[in-house]
Order: sequence, then structure tokens, then C-alpha cells
Amino acid sequence: MIKKLSPSENELDIPAKNCYRMVVLGSTKVGKTAIISRFLNERFEDQYTPTIEDFHRKFYIIRGEVYQLDVLDTSGNHPFPAMRRLSILTGDVFVLVFSLDNRDSFLEVQRLKKQILETKSCLKSKTKENVDVPLVVCGNKCDREFYREVKEEEIQQLVTGDEPCPYFEISVKRNINVDRMFHRLFAAAKLPTEMSPDGHAKVSLHHSDVLHRKSLRNKKFKDGDAYGIVAPFARRPSVQSDLMYIREKAVGGGQGRDKERCVIC
Repeated sequence: MIKKLSPSENELDIPAKNCYRMVVLGSTKVGKTAIISRFLNERFEDQYTPTIEDFHRKFYIIRGEVYQLDVLDTSGNHPFPAMRRLSILTGDVFVLVFSLDNRDSFLEVQRLKKQILETKSCLKSKTKENVDVPLVVCGNKCDREFYREVKEEEIQQLVTGDEPCPYFEISVKRNINVDRMFHRLFAAAKLPTEMSPDGHAKVSLHHSDVLHRKSLRNKKFKDGDAYGIVAPFARRPSVQSDLMYIREKAVGGGQGRDKERCVIC
């Protein structure tokens, strides 16, 4: 399940409890990839390229602890339902995105929220854990002049029903409410809010040793500071690795994350 890393990466020695996966879901052309670009690089990607599935990884050091966050950018066409289900089963936090001028994309988010909760309930019923899925719903493109195809009452019904969740109207292009959305998501997941794009200093690859164990021991940073670095050439864990993790999670009574998960490749 766990592939050995190169010595430099292996020095990160991240505890399994500090490893998480964020999954971004929604229809095509709603801004999923643009949200991830804002999150990772604080840039807006204006050119649209259909996504099949993209995988990213970011490391943090926050108040002396190292974290790993994997980010999965999913296809809006979901041509492979089994892969969609696998992404949900292995996800820890979720961002559901629709476009305010596209009713079909809102209906897709309704379906996705239901699917996530049902899929997670199926897994957690075997582990005897309570179903508590950190997710946010985003209505993108609030900066544009358009005919709103989704009524506010419908949105409120979706986010305040039996399974309430935060809702944000955002503009990825104008960077409106994007940071607030991530703050709320990480707070709901009981993760450091410093993981949000505006919550930490960006570390270049030339100074990535600040995340290594040697730097931790030598205290090359201030205890109260937060740093983040995007891992280059991150590769998605194999399907076999994900399936093994899910099996451990189900059979092990919820202890799958106590076994070394990071970095699974």
C-alpha cells in the first residue's frame, strides 16, 4: 500500500493522523479546476480544459506539525461511476461546486451531496462511527451579470435540511469568498484554518527543507508560523492502494488511518 519515497521526501515523516484528502466535485465548466488553482497557486486559470482527473499534493508546517493534503480534481462527466465512488470513499473533505447561471449544475450538486452522505454512511456503518462529512457547497460566478437559474430558496433547502452544510456564493475569477470558504471547510473538519490560501507563507522549492525533520529539530522557523509548499509531480495513489485503505478502514473498525497512510502513492 505504501510506496517508499525518495530520501528527501521521506524525511517529512508525516503522521497518518495529519494526512487528508480534499475532493472537488461538480459538473463540467463550473470552475472546479479554477478553484484548485486559486487554492494551490493563488492564480485564476481562464482557459478551460476538460478534466478527466487531476491529483495534487500540498505539504504544510503549522505550529510545529507537518501536514499533507492531497487534492483531487474530478471529472464533471463522471464517465466511470466506480472511480467516482472510490474518490468519495477515500475523501476526507469535499467541495461541491455549481454555477449560479446553470440549473443543471445545481441539480448535480444535489445528487452529489446525497451520494457522498450515502456512500460515507455505508462505510461508517461498518466502523460504527458517526457520519460527519465536512463539506461545503459553492455557487460560483457571482461576479457576472446573468439570469440566475437557481432560486435562493432551493439553495437554502439544500444546505439547511437534515444534513446542513455551509454555503458560499463565490467568484473564483475575482477571488470573492474563496478564502472564507476554505476557512470554513477546514474549521468544519477540525483542521488548521492556516491551510487556507491566505493563512500561511508560501515556501519555494529552494527552501522546502523547512518542512523536513532536521529543520523541525533545529527550529529554523517560528513556532507560531505556518508554511506551505506544493509538491511537484505529485502522483495519484493507485486504485489498489485506495482499495486497501478502504478495506482497512472498514475491517479495522475505523483504525485504517492509524496505520501509516502517508505518503500513499
